[in-house]
Amino acid sequence: MEITWYGLSCFRLTERGLASVVTDPYDPSVGLPAVKLRGDIVTVCDNKPSHNHVKVVKGKRRVIQQPGEFEIGGVFIIGILMTPKDGKKKKAQANLIYVFDFNRLTVAHLGNISYVPSQAEIENLGAVDIALVPVGGGGALSPSQAAEVISLIEPSIVVPMHYKTAKEGPKLGTVARFLSEMGTAKLDPLPSLKIRKGGLSSETQVVVLEPAS
Repeated sequence: MEITWYGLSCFRLTERGLASVVTDPYDPSVGLPAVKLRGDIVTVCDNKPSHNHVKVVKGKRRVIQQPGEFEIGGVFIIGILMTPKDGKKKKAQANLIYVFDFNRLTVAHLGNISYVPSQAEIENLGAVDIALVPVGGGGALSPSQAAEVISLIEPSIVVPMHYKTAKEGPKLGTVARFLSEMGTAKLDPLPSLKIRKGGLSSETQVVVLEPAS
């Protein structure tokens, strides 16, 4: 499959013969350039302009913005509502996490999650091969929180998202501090991630993507 990042929490996930997925398309009003996207499925984690600009995605798309189990075009999707319990940080907010199964290759998009879930909540995700994780703060996970969540999920690949890039956009931290938290040296961004189930490592690897235009 191929995973392409467009900035913030917006990705396009594609696999030959299966429906394509666009996650969290953003409104250009957030300060990032408008993008042209096409997809069969659009998921929305949070009803905010930085996550819910569905109309930018062209095609006969199916929009998912609620918890549940779905099967569309050969892709199995589980939407899980994550709500912070009493006593959590006041800024923490409800958020939808989506787990996509592309021919037994699983991708978890953590959306705009803002707190470290319990072990029981993590277990609801099932086995995760690739985790798309917010790392830049701004109402979502801080770098240290992101590293903690990753240690709970134990994916084969982590793709950081929702952080400051060279382009304009919301006030967020850069990816550098997250890489430091993960004990990883500076990484050269890739234009996209192309991966197959048999190519996964037993050790968690961090892959940084260049935002596509």
